[in-house]
Amino acid sequence: MSDFDNTLAGLGISRYNKTSTTSGTTLDTKDTSRLGKTDMNVSDFLALMTAQLKNQDPFQPVDNTQMVAQMAQFSSLSGITEMSTTLKSIAGKLGATSLNDAIGYVGKNVLVQGSTAYPRTSGGLAGAVALDKDATNVTVTIKDTNGNTLKTIEMGKEAKGAVAWDWDGKTDTGEDAGKGPFNVSVTATDGKGSVKAYPLVWAPVTAVSMGSDGKPVLTLPGIGNVSTDAVWQVG
Repeated sequence: MSDFDNTLAGLGISRYNKTSTTSGTTLDTKDTSRLGKTDMNVSDFLALMTAQLKNQDPFQPVDNTQMVAQMAQFSSLSGITEMSTTLKSIAGKLGATSLNDAIGYVGKNVLVQGSTAYPRTSGGLAGAVALDKDATNVTVTIKDTNGNTLKTIEMGKEAKGAVAWDWDGKTDTGEDAGKGPFNVSVTATDGKGSVKAYPLVWAPVTAVSMGSDGKPVLTLPGIGNVSTDAVWQVG
């Protein structure tokens, strides 16, 4: 039995009930009804220690070793409680810092997964293809809002990861494609079948907010809200 159990026993409190099975074997089961709760805090610890000192046998008082051990336990419990409070405070400050850092995204362009893209002010369009593995043939298709194909970019063989592409804004027939927005799609194969791929497009950050998970969320026109974790590159 531990010192804690001895203290409780000295106060007439038992953490366990003795129950008998049909075979007559006695088992120990936790008794939470006697204490009213299973977790103890600093106040409970002090109350038990004080009661122990008041009710100790004057002819067999608690020895110094046991008292030192109990005080060490109390010191450890107090330190853990203070540490928990400090960590919660630090976590709150870190969350605020993350939001402040994310505000720096406003006005900048970020590369994220998406299919809607707007041309650069200088004309043309840039983006990338994210590949799950090496591909022998990668194709980017750019369409207008009505679903008409404007440009097909054959990228050929590409390695796993993000592969950049650039379009001058001219259609396959050499005409000006206009101001968009455009729809971007990608396909990829490796000779054995299709390769998982998805388009990455550049989009301006117009606003920043805090998501329900406590992480900053960026608002991008044509794409919606995305987490800062989804950003591949900032430009």
